Amino acid sequence: MPKITQKITPFLWFNGQAEEAAEFYVSIFDNSRITSVLRNGDAGPGPKGSVLTVGFELEGQAFTALNGGSRFEFTWAVSFVVHCETQEEVDRFWACLVEGGGEHSQCGWLKDKFGVWWQVTPDILIEMQHDPDPAKAARVMQAMMQMGKIDIAALQRAYRGEA
Repeated sequence: MPKITQKITPFLWFNGQAEEAAEFYVSIFDNSRITSVLRNGDAGPGPKGSVLTVGFELEGQAFTALNGGSRFEFTWAVSFVVHCETQEEVDRFWACLVEGGGEHSQCGWLKDKFGVWWQVTPDILIEMQHDPDPAKAARVMQAMMQMGKIDIAALQRAYRGEA
């Protein structure tokens, strides 16, 4: 039995794709791995031998994926923020997470092929939004609102008043 080391763990409900989703996410993020796979036994709730839950870690953060059926779907109401230091990181995570059927959205948001929502966010965006100069912060916010994938250079131009 896996040892529980984290007080709060995100628990994601999938429709038969828990293992595939966990493998997909683990392939994208460093310091990530599948930690456990629990299969249904004679008592169910699914067919004997099928995957019930998958424990996995992304960048050291524990998650659980459940094959819970089609009753629920993911929404924007819960998303995961991927903090990025460079444009290269933004570009890489954006491309990987929309791969295979994901959808681009606005302001750095995207939905992956499993329906999970992500925010691919450069740390400098958060820093500029919290600048004590409200004019700088407003220009950055206005620029971000026009973007799909975040463009750090464009944000920096807006911050400096050059956009």
